[in-house]
Amino acid sequence: MSLNAIWSEGRAALNGWLSIPDGFASEVMAHQGWDTLTIDMQHGIVDYAYAVRMLTAISTTQVVPIVRVPWLDPGIVMKVLDAGALGVICPMINSAEDAEIFTSALRYAPRGRRSFGPIRANLAHGADYPKRADDLVTGFAMIETRAALDALDAILAVPELDAIYIGPADLALSLGAEPRFDPVDPVVTGPIEHILARAKHHGKRAGIHTGSASYARAMVEKGFDFVTIGSDARFMAAGAARAVADFRNVGNDVKIAY
Repeated sequence: MSLNAIWSEGRAALNGWLSIPDGFASEVMAHQGWDTLTIDMQHGIVDYAYAVRMLTAISTTQVVPIVRVPWLDPGIVMKVLDAGALGVICPMINSAEDAEIFTSALRYAPRGRRSFGPIRANLAHGADYPKRADDLVTGFAMIETRAALDALDAILAVPELDAIYIGPADLALSLGAEPRFDPVDPVVTGPIEHILARAKHHGKRAGIHTGSASYARAMVEKGFDFVTIGSDARFMAAGAARAVADFRNVGNDVKIAY
């Protein structure tokens, strides 16, 4: 399964977010019904070695594995692809030149400059992976700054760019607004709608990070093709907080068996 296969069915992809560096936690998330899972190497505490373990855990399912790399570095883009990622989200793409550097690392020659060495990708995706890789892999450029907004059409015009991904928090900061999930401030929502409209104009897919299922559904209704809800760490914290709150609200006659 790939993102293109999901999109060819005419539906948006529901993406989960992995920031806990653990194979078992990733495997648990992978069995919950997500279309895709993104390993966060930028703001999470995941390094490359852990990312490989997490990709291996995800491959016990049909979930599409994606990695958000730490920064615009062709070397790490190529390494996560060789490890089996079928999508890469790259932060802080602020110009067409940035987008071209990023996309060149996604494709083999003659379409790009990706170095050949799919050490785990062959195992995960089949011996014919090298022949299919250029079309299997999806590249997302994160649009999250005023500079990116100013260069938006130039970025979207880069031929090998598949999609954009909006980071609402950094976008809000760049525009002088409060960083938060599920923004309602027109200072932020206006540019989000503009980014989506320009992506559609250029024939690119559009994704966005959200904090709730209701907001994610609203974004799909607006036309987004890829929506992220929360993260593994947030789900764990929320579930634990609910359990503690439920317990604290019960009377003092509760007996705990050890």
